[in-house]
Amino acid sequence: MPEVTRARTVAAPQERVWELVSDPFHLPRWWPMTARVEDATALAWTSVLKTPRGKTVRADYTRTAYEPPRRIGWQQELEESPFERVFSSASMSVRLDPEGDGATRVELRAAERLRGRYRLGGWLVRRAARRRLDEALSGIAEATE
Repeated sequence: MPEVTRARTVAAPQERVWELVSDPFHLPRWWPMTARVEDATALAWTSVLKTPRGKTVRADYTRTAYEPPRRIGWQQELEESPFERVFSSASMSVRLDPEGDGATRVELRAAERLRGRYRLGGWLVRRAARRRLDEALSGIAEATE
């Protein structure tokens, strides 16, 4: 299972970062390609993603972990989605640890299990996940600093 972890220290207190990452409606501010969030509840939401070519794709998520103000996790609901043929599972987690002087260490972890013949492309998935997580960390830093 390709799993990628990326971390960065941002110059914002843990509470401010938690407010950003724990509310699905804030995803367009920091998560790559997210145009908007719809039908959000405390446990599930739909992200409308915009591809580089301008098309939109809907992705449904369910929260799997919630430990305020330290950790949150979610998984993508793949059944009957365009992602179903590529992934058998896809999950994400955010961990926050306070650092000195009002800074926060943000750790993002993506775990994606490939399906069928796509399993041979694990290195491509890891590379894409690293890029996506680095963009998300930059988005968190920009939105909170």
